Amino acid sequence: MQDFTDDVATTPSRQRPWRRLAGSFVSADSYGLVLLLVMVTYVVSVSVQKTVAAPIVLTVQLATVWLTLRTSRARPATRLVADIGLAVAAVAAVLSFFEHSPGAQLGGLFALICLLYLIAPFSIVRHLMIRRDIDFETLLGAIAAYALIGMFFAFAYQAIAQLQSQPFFGTSGNGSLSNDLFFSFITMTTVGYGDLVPAGNPGQTLAVLEALTGQLFLVVAIGKIISSPLVRRGGRSGS
Repeated sequence: MQDFTDDVATTPSRQRPWRRLAGSFVSADSYGLVLLLVMVTYVVSVSVQKTVAAPIVLTVQLATVWLTLRTSRARPATRLVADIGLAVAAVAAVLSFFEHSPGAQLGGLFALICLLYLIAPFSIVRHLMIRRDIDFETLLGAIAAYALIGMFFAFAYQAIAQLQSQPFFGTSGNGSLSNDLFFSFITMTTVGYGDLVPAGNPGQTLAVLEALTGQLFLVVAIGKIISSPLVRRGGRSGS
């Protein structure tokens, strides 16, 4: 009877980390939900037909950026700039539901989302560096920032495809959102299958920049987070 009681008493403590991990994906103050929204965006992007995918994906992306800046406790000035951009993008996303002809308007909208996505990963990294603990949130935040960078470049490729006159992938055409996401992440991870290749600049230069960014993020950003003086001081103090 004593052994059974001891097992019951210790079970909650063994399950608590997993409960925290599961709870992070439904909490508005956790990077788990940010990562979940990024995954939802990816699934929507590769699942919905191109003609209707753009406004739907952009709507999800607006929610993702807003939640990212909220979770990472972005500075007031950053939030102000982002809020203005989000408001403009939200109006443009609504209008794009009624605009069936792609072109400069859609390309400009993708470019605006790119700017917002450029802010989000930096805000996450800054927040992780000042956090006093290395825990599930640190891991989830780093993964979310890495995924957001990949999404940023995918939307940048789509913006270029919409704004330039020549097809982005040459004989393969401009490519869908699914193609852009696929190309972005295999470029960032330097896998490089070679089935999709930018036909010219600025796409080629941007692809080189993404490959370098992906590697530098893993080496520099994550190392900076873990070696942050505040993190190490927090670990020593036990807080």
